[in-house]
Amino acid sequence: MIRTVFAGLAAVWLAVPALAAVDIQEVTSPGGIKAWLVEDHSLPFAALELRFRGGASLDAPGKRGAINLMTGLIEEGAGDLDAQGFAAAQEGLGAHFGFDSDNDTLSISARFLTENRDASLELLKKGLTEPRFDQNAIDRVRAQVVSIIQSDAQDPQSIAGNRWARDVFGDHPYGTDQNGTVEGLARLTQADMFEAKARVMARDRLYVAVAGDVTAAELGPMLDHLLGELPDKGAEFPTPPQIAMRGGTTVVDFGSPQSVVVFGQHGIRRDDPDYFAAYVLNQIVGGSGFSARLMDEVREKRGLTYGIASYLIDMDLADTWQGSFASANEKVAQAVEVVRSEWARAATQGVTEDELRDAKTYLTGSYPLRFSGNEKIANILAGMQLQGLPTDYVNTRNARVEAVTLADVKRVAKRLMTPGDLYFVVVGRPVGLK
Repeated sequence: MIRTVFAGLAAVWLAVPALAAVDIQEVTSPGGIKAWLVEDHSLPFAALELRFRGGASLDAPGKRGAINLMTGLIEEGAGDLDAQGFAAAQEGLGAHFGFDSDNDTLSISARFLTENRDASLELLKKGLTEPRFDQNAIDRVRAQVVSIIQSDAQDPQSIAGNRWARDVFGDHPYGTDQNGTVEGLARLTQADMFEAKARVMARDRLYVAVAGDVTAAELGPMLDHLLGELPDKGAEFPTPPQIAMRGGTTVVDFGSPQSVVVFGQHGIRRDDPDYFAAYVLNQIVGGSGFSARLMDEVREKRGLTYGIASYLIDMDLADTWQGSFASANEKVAQAVEVVRSEWARAATQGVTEDELRDAKTYLTGSYPLRFSGNEKIANILAGMQLQGLPTDYVNTRNARVEAVTLADVKRVAKRLMTPGDLYFVVVGRPVGLK
């Protein structure tokens, strides 16, 4: 019953239009834990987002996949509750917890009703500080991860993405699958799970965001109780990878009537003064919608694919500009050449006033839609902290997009877009592709 009420409240909130301005408060708990808070007392629930920088990149040597496996085990029993008991407790409180990791971040999400806030956070605290890592849970979740690894080995999109990362990032964690390998997972023990937790879940790499029915006065003591027992320091962060962006094409043989293609080159840092110009440029070249050049040239004019897109990827230790598409084996060679040609055209000729106007209209118009709910707001606040953005960013971001000029885009296209460095990985049996 409580869960039904919670879902109904969430649906109401999601229907509320985004506010013109988002008021972000910076809160520091008595114990020194910092958080960003957006108060909204219109509905009696809140969303909490925790981020631990480092994520799966902090796997110990020879233990690849440990942090990913550990993350999947946090909710599989804690304190005096086994996996079923932990799940039943969430159900009874109408709370929801989510645990995830990638190569930069371990993420924990929580939603809870105000009337059950204390009990919900007490349950979450058990998961953060008293995980059981029971052997039967380890065996069950490990089998699930093995299934994912085996499935990815037969999925051309996963094969292409993993191969591109391996070739570009080498033996750095960015170049290997955070799931680990079947053989490596088999060697991981309960002790490895406790070690993995200690490596990543520490206060020296913690970011906190809260949105909803919580006041600043309530938040500080709440955070100290929830997070104060975490260790002060975790493992050392890895050094940046030596990126091998050599250009050219690698073909991975795969029996399929179409080929999957992942391509990319060097990107741009999120704090680079030219970032917003690059962001607008990407929207014009390969962003959302049918107006992007790659979609127009590769799909609309030539019918070489159903969809193609490019995206700036800002990671903690490396930045890339990537894209992907799928094409029939007999058409993929032409599609690759069109991508190279459009990359070169943008680099040498820039873009038009109409393209710039349309891109800015889309980017500024779609941004407020991201703030449709406490959970989305808390998630955005956590991401902003990880990226080192100021609290006023949500209210100034569109002005920064609008400030981008045609000269800015042309200059940044010439600076960043290097067709000779574009590296393609093609998974399939392409015809005539060198």
